[in-house]
Amino acid sequence: MDYLAALTPPAVMAVAFTALIVTIVKSQGGPNKAKEDAAADAMIARSEPAAEPKAHGV
Repeated sequence: MDYLAALTPPAVMAVAFTALIVTIVKSQGGPNKAKEDAAADAMIARSEPAAEPKAHGV
């Protein structure tokens, strides 16, 4: 029965990882996709001007 004890943790991790991937895939899109995209675009737009360097190092 040592083989069963050795195989249990990887099997549990594989099931958990599969459940995580399924959850991530299911949460993509849906009715909130446009709202999430707009929020991400707004966050990127706010951070871009702050990230630009000063003109010619002056």
